[in-house]
Amino acid sequence: MRFTSRRIVMPYDLNAAGTLFGGRALAWIDEEAAIFAMCQLGSKHLVTKHMGEILFQSPAMNGDIIEFGVETTAVGRTSITVRCLMRNKDTKKDICLADEIVFVQIDPTTRLPHPHGKTLETLTTF
Repeated sequence: MRFTSRRIVMPYDLNAAGTLFGGRALAWIDEEAAIFAMCQLGSKHLVTKHMGEILFQSPAMNGDIIEFGVETTAVGRTSITVRCLMRNKDTKKDICLADEIVFVQIDPTTRLPHPHGKTLETLTTF
């Protein structure tokens, strides 16, 4: 898994306990994973279909720099499944793992699932 994207935790990202708000973490993970999947499939017409188990492992604090690692785990006819790990850049402690995020390519006109023509072997490598 390569870590290619980073964010800094800002005061407006914190919850009442002073740590990164879980909803913000999930939004960031969904965005990072979607960008990765779009690059892999060469399409911007993807929607998030499913997020599996989410494991929050350690808190992120104000000022922490976090990084995202994403990798492909499966490819279907219209879908791609990825795993995304968010960790502290300095300590390398895992913050949150989204083990299974499924994106489906849709036809921009009909909004129905549309085959992407890729296989695990033909995906772009980063």
